[in-house]
Amino acid sequence: MKKSKKKIVITCCFVFIFIISLLVSLFQISKSRDFQFFGKLVKSTETNEKKIALTFDDGPTENTQEILKVLNVLDVKATFFLCGIGIEARKEDAAAIASNGHGIGNHSYSHKRMIGVSYNFCKEEIEKTNRLIREVGYKGEIYFRPPYFKKLFMLPLYLQNSNITAVTCDVEPETYLGYNASPNELANNVIDNIKSGSIILLHPMYKAENTLIAIEKIVMTLKEKGYTFCTVEELLKLYDKNQ
Repeated sequence: MKKSKKKIVITCCFVFIFIISLLVSLFQISKSRDFQFFGKLVKSTETNEKKIALTFDDGPTENTQEILKVLNVLDVKATFFLCGIGIEARKEDAAAIASNGHGIGNHSYSHKRMIGVSYNFCKEEIEKTNRLIREVGYKGEIYFRPPYFKKLFMLPLYLQNSNITAVTCDVEPETYLGYNASPNELANNVIDNIKSGSIILLHPMYKAENTLIAIEKIVMTLKEKGYTFCTVEELLKLYDKNQ
């Protein structure tokens, strides 16, 4: 009887450890920049060409016009991953992004974490935002970036079925330095970690001052090093060519 109880306890411990390990693994996978269970995900491209993509998340916000002004002065095209709710609130700003030749990506409608949600929730979030992106005049390929990079089963499955590419990044200074990092800290982190085919992520839509200053240093320094900035769509053409 005692042996039987001991076996039950040992079995329960193994099951508990297995479940905890599984949950930890799924949590790590859910925020991975370079893996998802279904469909195509790109965090950077393998290329000998010194081309890189500058991307911004969220918005549009009241900072949009200032961001566009900085990019225009620097003669750089970027890709803005916008939220549908932001586009609805500031359609003129979203239209200005498109008319200035920048890329627009889909960052969901509501910016909710897209794990533990239904297939239909993913479908509605993405398709509603895609319609809004088209309404403001953007005609290029629309890629998707998950809010907080969270994805597990339903979101990748929907993306695969809809032939939509998920785009993450390989250079994200604010994630490691925090959103209150100085312009020099942000810029130096990007400059130190950049490589051909990199996708840079910044968040200038909120608390924009430090990030906008950092963008100027990033662009000027990397141009001096021979890098060319392009949209995600242009960069992914290199990815497809090299597959």
